[in-house]
Amino acid sequence: MADPAPEQPAEDARLPPAILLMGPTASGKTELAVALQQALPCEIVSVDSALVYRGMDIGTAKPSAEVLARAPHRLIDICDPAEAYSAARFRDDALAAMAEITERGRIPLLVGGTMLYFRALQQGLSPLPESAPALRAELAERARRDGPAAMHRWLAKVDPDAARRIHVNDPQRVQRALEVWLLTGRPLTDLWQAAAAPAMPYRALKLVRSPHERAELHRRIARRFQVMLAAGFEDEVRGLLARGDLHPDLPSMRCVGYRQMLQYLRGELDRAQLADRAIVATRQLAKRQYTWLRAEPGCHWLWDAPSVEAAAIDAVAAFIESADAAPLFAHDRR
Repeated sequence: MADPAPEQPAEDARLPPAILLMGPTASGKTELAVALQQALPCEIVSVDSALVYRGMDIGTAKPSAEVLARAPHRLIDICDPAEAYSAARFRDDALAAMAEITERGRIPLLVGGTMLYFRALQQGLSPLPESAPALRAELAERARRDGPAAMHRWLAKVDPDAARRIHVNDPQRVQRALEVWLLTGRPLTDLWQAAAAPAMPYRALKLVRSPHERAELHRRIARRFQVMLAAGFEDEVRGLLARGDLHPDLPSMRCVGYRQMLQYLRGELDRAQLADRAIVATRQLAKRQYTWLRAEPGCHWLWDAPSVEAAAIDAVAAFIESADAAPLFAHDRR
């Protein structure tokens, strides 16, 4: 039974609706999003920092060409792997896509697991310094020399709040937080709390797709990586490297799975270690995603059940028809 609906601000009723479908990796978000798109007047916008890259299909579990033909996803295949893609750029791209969808009288359905992008979209971004390539290279070299734990301890000294939010096994974000501190003399946390861009101009229904049991998610993660290997993940990465302009420090090549495959291709891991490291790294990613999701207010959790698609469709239909977008699900945060 659902909890009583919290009251929404009066001005929310005047805003156009949007659906945010979030969840950990391998939780079944894409399948649910396609079902919603087929049943309701929704159009999908991807919220995934890996799916933006062209040519990175197998290791990102990108929806197949058949799925994309039935249910097009915006913000997939919009970047070359040699480019960097930021939360600020995502916010601009997503809001532009949402505006086009809304103008046609349809509902933006934002689907993915990149929680930083969801936060940027909803809350805006504080002005942050642009990346300094020389400093970033210096930090990357220090990380290779000293290891991720030492970098995380350094961050804990200069920005304890950021260190609590950022996992030791998330070196890209650890190094970015250190880079901001070195460039500005201020913790990243302080800059996040500064005046940000306006909040998302939509009233949102936030759905979270997740298995009931964490062990089930772990099984899905392991099974999916084995499917990736069988589908030619190694050949995909070899082909990317053959271009000659991609290297391990690029954001695209630091995606989970790709980072471990590069280590394997450099001879740093054997085949068994490749699978173990990639699966463990993906489980750690899922753990970080759960941490974000538990802290996200107003989420409605959709657990595994034979009727999960029907329940989600009913929820979105009621939300679209409701002036106050009353939530229909209990705030169950296991």
